[in-house]
Amino acid sequence: MGDMTNSDFYSKNQRNESSHGGEFGCTMEELRSLMELRGTEAVVKIKETYGDTEAICRRLKTSPVEGLPGTAPDLEKRKQIFGQNFIPPKKPKTFLQLVWEALQDVTLIILEIAAIISLGLSFYHPPGENNEGCATAQGGAEDEGEAEAGWIEGAAILLSVICVVLVTAFNDWSKEKQFRGLQSRIEQEQKFTVVRAGQVVQIPVAEIVVGDIAQVKYGDLLPADGLFIQGNDLKIDESSLTGESDQVRKSVDKDPMLLSGTHVMEGSGRMVVTAVGVNSQTGIIFTLLGAGGEEEEKKDKKGVKKGDGLQLPAADGAADSHAVDSANTSLVNGKMQDGNVDASQSKAKQQDGAAAMEMQPLKSAEGGDADDKKKANMHKKEKSVLQGKLTKLAVQIGKAGLVMSAITVIILVLYFTVDTFVVNKKPWLPECTPVYVQYFVKFFIIGVTVLVVAVPEGLPLAVTISLAYSVKKMMKDNNLVRHLDACETMGNATAICSDKTGTLTTNRMTVVQAYVGDVHYKEIPDPSSINAKTMELLVNAIAINSAYTTKILPPEKEGALPRQVGNKTECGLLGFVLDLKQDYEPVRTQMPEEKLYKVYTFNSVRKSMSTVIKLPDESFRMYSKGASEIVLKKCCKILNGAGEPRVFRPRDRDEMVKKVIEPMACDGLRTICVAYRDFPSSPEPDWDNENDILNDLTCICVVGIEDPVRPEVPEAIRKCQRAGITVRMVTGDNINTARAIAIKCGIIHPGEDFLCLEGKEFNRRIRNEKGEIEQERIDKIWPKLRVLARSSPTDKHTLVKGIIDSTHTEQRQVVAVTGDGTNDGPALKKADVGFAMGIAGTDVAKEASDIILTDDNFSSIVKAVMWGRNVYDSISKFLQFQLTVNVVAVIVAFTGACITQDSPLKAVQMLWVNLIMDTFASLALATEPPTETLLLRKPYGRNKPLISRTMMKNILGHAVYQLTLIFTLLFVGEKMFQIDSGRNAPLHSPPSEHYTIIFNTFVLMQLFNEVNARKIHGERNVFDGIFRNPIFCTIVLGTFAIQIVIVQFGGKPFSCSPLQLDQWMWCIFIGLGELVWGQVIATIPTSRLKFLKEAGRLTQKEEIPEEELNEDVEEIDHAERELRRGQILWFRGLNRIQTQIEVVNTFKSGASFQGALRRQSSVTSQSQDVANLSSPSRVSLSNALSSPTSLPPAAAGQG
Repeated sequence: MGDMTNSDFYSKNQRNESSHGGEFGCTMEELRSLMELRGTEAVVKIKETYGDTEAICRRLKTSPVEGLPGTAPDLEKRKQIFGQNFIPPKKPKTFLQLVWEALQDVTLIILEIAAIISLGLSFYHPPGENNEGCATAQGGAEDEGEAEAGWIEGAAILLSVICVVLVTAFNDWSKEKQFRGLQSRIEQEQKFTVVRAGQVVQIPVAEIVVGDIAQVKYGDLLPADGLFIQGNDLKIDESSLTGESDQVRKSVDKDPMLLSGTHVMEGSGRMVVTAVGVNSQTGIIFTLLGAGGEEEEKKDKKGVKKGDGLQLPAADGAADSHAVDSANTSLVNGKMQDGNVDASQSKAKQQDGAAAMEMQPLKSAEGGDADDKKKANMHKKEKSVLQGKLTKLAVQIGKAGLVMSAITVIILVLYFTVDTFVVNKKPWLPECTPVYVQYFVKFFIIGVTVLVVAVPEGLPLAVTISLAYSVKKMMKDNNLVRHLDACETMGNATAICSDKTGTLTTNRMTVVQAYVGDVHYKEIPDPSSINAKTMELLVNAIAINSAYTTKILPPEKEGALPRQVGNKTECGLLGFVLDLKQDYEPVRTQMPEEKLYKVYTFNSVRKSMSTVIKLPDESFRMYSKGASEIVLKKCCKILNGAGEPRVFRPRDRDEMVKKVIEPMACDGLRTICVAYRDFPSSPEPDWDNENDILNDLTCICVVGIEDPVRPEVPEAIRKCQRAGITVRMVTGDNINTARAIAIKCGIIHPGEDFLCLEGKEFNRRIRNEKGEIEQERIDKIWPKLRVLARSSPTDKHTLVKGIIDSTHTEQRQVVAVTGDGTNDGPALKKADVGFAMGIAGTDVAKEASDIILTDDNFSSIVKAVMWGRNVYDSISKFLQFQLTVNVVAVIVAFTGACITQDSPLKAVQMLWVNLIMDTFASLALATEPPTETLLLRKPYGRNKPLISRTMMKNILGHAVYQLTLIFTLLFVGEKMFQIDSGRNAPLHSPPSEHYTIIFNTFVLMQLFNEVNARKIHGERNVFDGIFRNPIFCTIVLGTFAIQIVIVQFGGKPFSCSPLQLDQWMWCIFIGLGELVWGQVIATIPTSRLKFLKEAGRLTQKEEIPEEELNEDVEEIDHAERELRRGQILWFRGLNRIQTQIEVVNTFKSGASFQGALRRQSSVTSQSQDVANLSSPSRVSLSNALSSPTSLPPAAAGQG
C-alpha cells in the first residue's frame, strides 16, 4: 500500500521528466537520491557528478547571487517537472463516514432496533388479533383505521433518529472543515525569504520551487531540501529527522545538506533548493505515514467504536466524534519534547500483554533518560480543566439515566404481567403472543426514550461548538489558536510570564542617548561634535557587524515612521547612523556579505555579535557589539575625544557603569556597547578559540536604546491584575531597564513587596549546595517575583516549571507564557498555554506554541483570557439548561409510566425535545459573545465544580416548577380544560388533546427557561445583551415556530392533536411563568441552601492518579478494556505484518527509506496538531517503524 501511493506520486513526475529531461541538467530522481546522502558522502557525490554547488546552480538555471528570474512560465515549468512545495493533506472524512460514525451511538442503535421491531409487528395481523381472550391492558375499543396507523410510531422514531444523526454528522463535518480552513490559514501565514531577480522577497512556503535561492537565518524552520551555497556559522538542529540532539555545523566543503523540517539554531546563509513537497526528506516520510495511516485507521476504527454507550457523552473531553483519535494526537503532536516515546509507552501499557515485548528496544535505547523525561512531562497529560470535569459529569449522568430507564421498563413489564395474568387470571394463548410482544416492545421503547433523554449527548456538541466559535472569533482578536483546548485553559490562567521586548513594548528601537569620546550625550549628538576617526569606525562597526537583511526603508505612507526590517536592535543602531547624517549603504556595498571573513552570530550564550573583515593591507579587523556589561568586561581600551585609544582599567569600567550605564538603564534604556579589535596578518589568529579572540577590545561607544511601552499595555495589565492574574516579566535585559519598564507597565507599583531578580541571583537562590534545583526554594521566591532580568531560556523554563509544579497554593497555578525566540521553545511547551509572536516569532517558537498572537500585542492575551472564561461560562449555561430538562423529562417519563402505564411524553416527542434541548440549545447558549464583566472575577481554578450551588439552585428550582405543573395537568388537566382524559388509552388509540397540552406546555417551559439559562451567577436581568447574540434569538423563535407546526399538523407521528387558541394561550402563559419563577429563585440566598451539592468537581487527589497517566490515555473503562484486549492483540498482529510488508515494498520500490525509518519530522506536529484530527494510526505506525532500528537517545523526534 505504502509504495503504491509513493510510486503514484513519482510516476506522475517521471512521465514529465522523460518529456522534459533536456530542459534542466539534472532530473528530479537524481536530486532526490543526492539529498539522501549525508555529510562527506554527499560532498564526494557532488564532486564526482556535478563538480561543485555552483555547477548544480548552473544546471538548475539559477544564479547563486541573483536567484531565479521569477517569470511565471519558468516557475510553472519548474513546478511541473520538480513538483510543488506542498504535501497533500490526508483526505478528510466524507459526510457518509461521519453519518456512519454518528450511527454508532449505542442509544440510537437500541432505538432503531426497537423501532424496527415495532414496525414489523404493526404489519403483522395475527389470527388472534380480535380474539376477546387477549388482554388489551386497559380496554377501550380500537378503530380499524387506528390499528392500520400502528406503523406510524415506528416510522416516526426512525425518522427522528435520522434527524439526530444528520445533525450530528453535519456538525462534525463543518467542524472538520473549519479546522482545515484554520490549518491552511496557518500554512499560508508561513513565509520564507528567497532571492528572485536580485531582489530579496518573502513568498509563501508553498510557492518555493526547485532552483530558488533561499536565505536561511537563526530560528527558521527549513521549508524544503537544499544545498548550502555560502553563509556563516550555520548550525542546524536535525533531531526531528535523525534523532541526534547535537547541532550540526554546515559548510560547503564538509556538510552542505540542508533538510526540510530541520531548525536553524545559529548563524545565517543561503541555499539552493533541490527538492520540494513530497520529494523532500520530510515529504517522503509523510507519504509513508499517510499511506500507512489510512489502512491502519480503518482497523483502529473497528476496534475502538464498539465501546460502551455511556462512554459517548464527552468520552474524551475533546468532545468530538474522533474522541479516541484526539486523545492520542494531542499527546504526540508537538506537545512534549519526547512526546512520541511517551505516547508509545502509554500505548504499550494500554495494550497490555502483547506490548511488553515490543517495548524492549525503545526502553533500552532511552536508557535512564526516559524516567527523568517522564517526570518532566507529567503535567502535559492532564486533561484540560473543563474536559476533566465534563467527563466525570457525563459518566455520572449516564449511569443515573441507565438505572432510571431499567427501572421504568421493569415496572411497566411487571405491572402488565401481574395485572393481566394474575389479577385478571387470563391464560397466555399462543395466538395472543404477538399482541403481548407488541406491548413489551412499547414498554421497551419508553425505557429507551428515558435513557435517550437522560444522556446529555449535547454536551460534547456544546463544547465543540463553543470552542470552534471562540476560535473563529479569536482570529478577529489576533489570536490564532493552534490547539483547541488552549482557548479554554486560558480562562483559568493564574499567571502570565511575558517577554518584554515586542510584547510589552513596541519593538521599535531608537537610540536616545550615547556615550562617545568621553562625553555622555542625553540626546542624539550633533555629528560635528564627534571626531572623524571615531565616526568612521562607528559607522563601519554598525553597518558591517549586523545582519545584511536588517535595513531601514522609507515609510510606506507620508508622515509615518521609517520601516524597520529585520532585527530591531540592529535597526535602532542603523537608525542612529542615519541620525548622525551618515549612510550605511555605501559601506555595505563596498564590503558585501560574501567578503566577510568570519562571523560570530548572536546567541543567548555569547550575548554579543562579532564580524571579522580583511583590511586592504591583509591584516584583520573585528567589530563587536553586545550587551554593555558583557562587552565592556572584554575592553581594555576606549576611544577618547580625539579618536585615540586610551587605557581602560577595571576601576574606570566600574565608574562608567555607575555614571553612564546605570543612569541609562534606570531610564528604561537598553545599553549596547560597540567595540573593535585589530589583528596582525601573520600569524593568522586561531578563529575557533573564541575566548582569546573576543578579548582586548577597544570600546568605540555605548548607546542607550529606548523601546517605548505599547500605549495599550498598562491598561491590559491592570485588567489582568483585576481578573486575578499575576503578570511577571522575564527578559534578557539589564535589571534596571527591566525594572523601569515594569513600573511604566504597572507590573510593579513602588512601595509594594515584590522581588526583581537577575538570572544569576535567581539560580543562586533556587539551587542547593550541589547545584540542584529544589522546589521548596522556588516556592519561597515565585509568589513575590515580578521581574526576572538577564535571564537565559533555561531560567525561563525553570521558573515556569517551578510555578506549575508548586503545591504552595491550594489551587495548582495555570501558567501562560509568551515567547518569540527559538530558545523560548522549551518554556512555551512546558507552559499550560504558550503564546508565540506572529510577527517577531521564529518558526520554532510558533511550532512549540498553542496560540499565535498575530499582532504581537500583550492586550490580545487579555482577549484570550476573556474568550477562555466565556467558553467555560457557555458550557455552564448549557449545562444548567440541559440538566433542568433532563431531570424533568426523566421524572415525568418514569412516574408517568409507573402510574399510568404509558409515558405522557411519547418516544417521538421525547426525541424532538432531545433535539431542541441538545443540539439547538448548545448552538444558542454556546455562542454568547463575551463581555468585559468576565474579567472582574478571579479564575475558577481546578477544583471549583462545574455546577455551582447557584446553578444547582436554579436547576432544582425550575425542575420543581415544571414538575408541579406537568403533574397537575396530567392528573386534573382534563377537568380544567373540559376535555377527554388521555390516561389509560389502549395501544393504538388516537392522540388526545390532554397529552398534547402536556407536551406543548413542557416544550414552551423549556423555551422560556432557555432565556433564564443565559445567566449563571444569579443575575436578575436575564435579557441583558440578548440582541448581541442573533443566533440565540433565531433559535428560540425558530423552535417556537416548529413547535406550532408539530402540534397543529403533527398528528399521529408526533401523537399530537391540534389545540384551540385558548388552550395555546394557557400553554404560553404557563411557559411565561418560568421567567417570573426565575426571579423568585434569584431572591432565595444560595448561602441558606447548605444541602445543595455541587457536581462535576475535580478534587486535587483525582487530578492525575498514577495509573491513569500510564494506561488511561484514552479514558477507557475496565469493561471496555477487557473487551478490547482481544481485538487489540489481533490488530497488533496485523499491524506488524502490514508494517513489515510495507517496509519490504518500500525497499523494493527504491523509495528513499534510508533515514525514513527513524524520522518523524517536527513538521508533522504543525500540519496535524492544529486540527487534532489525525488519528492514533500516525503514532503506532511511526513507532512500529522505529522500534526495530533501535533508536539513539533522543530519537523520539522532537516534534
